Amino acid sequence: MGMSKQKILIQLDSDSQASVFDAVVAIDAGVDHLLQHSGVTADNVRSLVHGAMYTRGPSDLKNTAIFIGGTNVNDGEAIAAVALESFLDPFRVSIMLDSNGANSTAAATVLCATRHLKLERASALVMAATGSVGQRVCQILANEKCFTYVASRSLERSKECIRLLVAGGANEKYLKPLASTDDAELNDVLSSVQMVFGCGAAGAGLLNESQLGHATNLKVAIDLNAVPPSGIAGIAIMDKGKQRGERFDYGALGVGGLKMKIHKASLAALFNSNNQFLDCQEMLAIGEQILKAAGEKPESR
Repeated sequence: MGMSKQKILIQLDSDSQASVFDAVVAIDAGVDHLLQHSGVTADNVRSLVHGAMYTRGPSDLKNTAIFIGGTNVNDGEAIAAVALESFLDPFRVSIMLDSNGANSTAAATVLCATRHLKLERASALVMAATGSVGQRVCQILANEKCFTYVASRSLERSKECIRLLVAGGANEKYLKPLASTDDAELNDVLSSVQMVFGCGAAGAGLLNESQLGHATNLKVAIDLNAVPPSGIAGIAIMDKGKQRGERFDYGALGVGGLKMKIHKASLAALFNSNNQFLDCQEMLAIGEQILKAAGEKPESR
């Protein structure tokens, strides 16, 4: 009598096969049992959520949690929306949304920048901003009151990205569209910003040496591309605060260590209570606590 229930994580994956990566991280984060479901959609998730809600009493539901993953971020968000609607107090469980690793990666990316400068009133250029990680980097930066250029090859796509971000609660005042194909405007923006984030697809070149020559005020450059050639010229995937002149550089693996810590800590935090929803902003806060526990004092606060 009185024994606490074992920790069960229900992995809901939108792909045809549930992610092995996410499963291994969950086990390493200390869950007792992992239940994997693949091919999950907004149309079929409700019964899975009800199965999580109604099998334990309210006082034990903090020991059941849901992780929503898969490669398609839009599908993950749709699944999360239905899952949240399915709860009926006091029957609810905590949820972590990290489709394609976009939320934990974006949180880690921005936190790496906070090691070197304060975000509020700073300025940033996010290349390939319409992708899943790029959108969340933009969201976090705008909500931290950092003036953010949302760069896409298409100005219309950039504007649409901003519209979606604002609809999701991002601070519109700090978001500005930019067509990265407009060389003159891109170079002008590069000359003014203190941070640049490369969030492009694997192997996609975003900024070359000539363009970076305009970036005379740059303090931080972060390239999340792990496949050669680098997205931002001159940055190696292992760079972790590598100083080049006045600039501190990070590559994909340089960010990846903190991303993994945030991923694991977020999974563990799910079992603190049964009423949490962990998205990129919540993972940012968890990441800040990780840095502070390690003796670092991020400049963002």
